Amino acid sequence: MRTRRLVVTGLVAALMAMVATTLTAALARALGVDFEISGEAIPLSGIAFVTGFFSLVGTVIAVAFRRWSPRPDQRFVWTAVALTVVSLVPPFLSGADAATVCALIGLHLVAATVVIPSLARNLRPAT
Repeated sequence: MRTRRLVVTGLVAALMAMVATTLTAALARALGVDFEISGEAIPLSGIAFVTGFFSLVGTVIAVAFRRWSPRPDQRFVWTAVALTVVSLVPPFLSGADAATVCALIGLHLVAATVVIPSLARNLRPAT
């Protein structure tokens, strides 16, 4: 039952993160960010898809910690924050202009801000 609730929370958080990052990217695009890497623009649907995919990966990690860790909430937060930090590196290596790099970093942080607390709250031990 608790695992099912965690999965539902993860799915809802993934959808919320997809909406948040897509709207943020649309706003950035309206402000002049081209999201161009190697001459090709990242479509908003691509941003939504990647956000959803990695949010679901985070949900799988949370379920694994729920099952195999004595302190799943703490382990999940440390792991998710570390993975978020690692995810900030590729935009710098992409060869994109500064506005695109900053926007991509912002999108990673928006998604993390939505997903990590949602899942971590659900992993707290019952008192």
